[in-house]
Amino acid sequence: MKRRQFLRTALASSLASSASFQALALSKNNRYRKEIGIQLYTLRNELKADTIGTIKAVAQAGYKQVEPYGFPDAGLMIQASKDNGMAVNSSHFAWESVTDPNKKGTIPFAKILDEARKVGLTHLVVPYLHEHNRQDLDDYKRLAENCNRAAQLSKQAGVQLSYHNHAFEFQPQEGGKIGYDILIKEFSPEMKFEMDVFWVVVGGADPVKLIKKLKGRVSQLHLKDVKKGMALPNFGSIPKDAFKELGNGSINMEPIINAADKAGVAHCHVEQDQSPNPIKSIQQSIQHLGTF
Repeated sequence: MKRRQFLRTALASSLASSASFQALALSKNNRYRKEIGIQLYTLRNELKADTIGTIKAVAQAGYKQVEPYGFPDAGLMIQASKDNGMAVNSSHFAWESVTDPNKKGTIPFAKILDEARKVGLTHLVVPYLHEHNRQDLDDYKRLAENCNRAAQLSKQAGVQLSYHNHAFEFQPQEGGKIGYDILIKEFSPEMKFEMDVFWVVVGGADPVKLIKKLKGRVSQLHLKDVKKGMALPNFGSIPKDAFKELGNGSINMEPIINAADKAGVAHCHVEQDQSPNPIKSIQQSIQHLGTF
């Protein structure tokens, strides 16, 4: 059986047998429910094996938009998604163009913006920060300065630049202060946050309270669940089984999504960094949100 046929067969089987259809967390008219996205990093191995077949499976699952990774080297993911009727509003990109712009061989951010305009992106997201760029609070101040400069260029290009968090931004440093607070203080009005609720919880914070605090400053959310009973906060190695499908973990997504609506969040994307069966996992998550 060919890879893409296998993906479609596995998907159909999952849909037919799942009892999760009954778990409707959101109202039919919820805008995130109708426009739900997925961060494609969840399916990175499947995409490497069969990009077109995997994108078709994502569309068949009911997702309405995708958020690629690795932009500008994401052309096939983007085109296949559009061909399957899904929007592509946002992408993670080669982040060192912003966080370490003087590094030899780094793609100029202006070039990334040009490519973003060509494919119609409205959002670009800094997805990560190398450990050597976050040794102390001064590093976070430098990060904010670099992001603010890039965000000004992005605004001129009609693209919203945001920063995606992990747990390390919440780890106490000198004086008990955390990097995320530095970013909150130092980011300009042009620079936004893409909040990953899994990593916020793993970092020991409350996503609902944080979204309310940052009203108007959170552009997008990553919806991702945490294994029940996991000791938190955790700033070390995260076991693979800590990443759960929506509804299979400890995070109540409904108040988070309601807070996002009131705070002006543009898009919500499902993501699951680790799964033994990513196709099945993305099905379970979308069913929990009540998309069908």
